[in-house]
Amino acid sequence: MSEHTPGSGSVVVTGGTGGLGTAVTERLLATGARVVVPWYDEAEVDRLTPHPDLLLVKADLSDENDVERVISLAAEDDSRPMTGLVNLVGGFHSGSRVHETPVDVLDAQLSLNLRIAYLVTQAALPELIRHGGGSIVCIGSAAATSPFPGAAGYIASKAAVAALVQSMAVEYAPDSIRVNGLVPSMIDTPANRQAMPDADTSSWARPTDIAEVIAFLLSDASRAVTGALVPVTGSTAAR
Repeated sequence: MSEHTPGSGSVVVTGGTGGLGTAVTERLLATGARVVVPWYDEAEVDRLTPHPDLLLVKADLSDENDVERVISLAAEDDSRPMTGLVNLVGGFHSGSRVHETPVDVLDAQLSLNLRIAYLVTQAALPELIRHGGGSIVCIGSAAATSPFPGAAGYIASKAAVAALVQSMAVEYAPDSIRVNGLVPSMIDTPANRQAMPDADTSSWARPTDIAEVIAFLLSDASRAVTGALVPVTGSTAAR
């Protein structure tokens, strides 16, 4: 098995311009990694400070050709091979019960939360295999095992992500590729604070704390961990 740390190669972070993704991108850059971040919404690009090891790529991750282009850019420098992938792209929908919700909502949730992660991972796997292994991290949800009313499409799509993580962990163990998932509840992002202005945020998980877990899962220190669904449901640290 090849030895890899986030700082020894290139890592793709989908959703890297989002509320969680910016913290993850900054943490990985701090390790010395070359970080490739595909973006779709131009308004989000300025959330990241320019850095010599940061490559921003405009891409529609629902398009297979764009996905292949992102992975090709991540893999173009053999001196800094692609060693990691972080799948953070996703979406949330709630508000009505199943019999009141069009099936199009389910299709959209499966596309955002499952299909994009599948497409990007599918494209990345040959590069990870070529360089002797690596680490993949996907984002699930605590709601998959502790559901609440009005979000069946979202919950089902996140349960599917968890199943995908555990399936791939078994399939790619012989290739020294580890696949793990994070299982957050509420993340303390600007968007979530805006959506719930009266909420008590003291127990929400901080993006910087989750970023530390992701950096760990991409590093050699977690070489024994694969197929895990890691709860990241809050912070016990002083704020």
